[in-house]
Amino acid sequence: MIDIHCHILPGVDDGAKSVEDSVAMARQAVSEGIHTIIATPHHKNGKYINEKQHIINDVEKLNERLKQEGIPLLILPGQECRIYGEMLEDYQSDSVLTLNDNNKYVFVEFPSNQIPRFSEQLLFDIQSAGLTPIIVHPERNTSIIEEPNILYNFVNKGALTQVTAASITGRFGKKIRKFSLELIDANLTHLIASDAHNISGRQFCMKEATELIQQEYGAQQLYMFFENAEAVVDGLACFKEIPERIKKKKFLGMF
Repeated sequence: MIDIHCHILPGVDDGAKSVEDSVAMARQAVSEGIHTIIATPHHKNGKYINEKQHIINDVEKLNERLKQEGIPLLILPGQECRIYGEMLEDYQSDSVLTLNDNNKYVFVEFPSNQIPRFSEQLLFDIQSAGLTPIIVHPERNTSIIEEPNILYNFVNKGALTQVTAASITGRFGKKIRKFSLELIDANLTHLIASDAHNISGRQFCMKEATELIQQEYGAQQLYMFFENAEAVVDGLACFKEIPERIKKKKFLGMF
């Protein structure tokens, strides 16, 4: 299994605090059947700045340590970039990092409670530059939960999305779990990843989530998620079904 979103690099953001934490996370990942992780530290989220070359250097060091520890896990470079106006210019000047540095897929994170007005134009510009934006954890964005058509619009125009394993398993509450499954039902998500930060509160949950997906949707849906994760690593096209709108149910007496 490939995990395309993980905060396993030590001491760079709110994920692993030390290389010992990174090693512990690596052991937990392997125990869940993960063999490859894209390390995606936060970038430009108002608190952390992790530019491309620093991440590549840190990934190299962590791979060396995991080799010394005999842990069969490969770390690849990536970045979780909070959406901002100069994002594309910074990619072109080599500070924004695509997933596995293959100039194909780039993570886009929205603030947790809103969608900036310039988002649609920036997502269009990113695609015009030959990149595919992957919107991370849309199921946890307040504006998208309240108005799913925002996400439908982005996906319909070519963006991909990635739902968090812990959202599917209910770790973020029943409402987010329900919405995550609705996104799968409506073909509004294309990838599942851990977004793991540690081995306690924000752990991987990938084994549990994938078992739940197979149980609810069958092996074909699960394999699509697996194959799309491979495609992201290899810089190939992801499989996409035609997206559908999530119909919001009217409450009794309210129109």
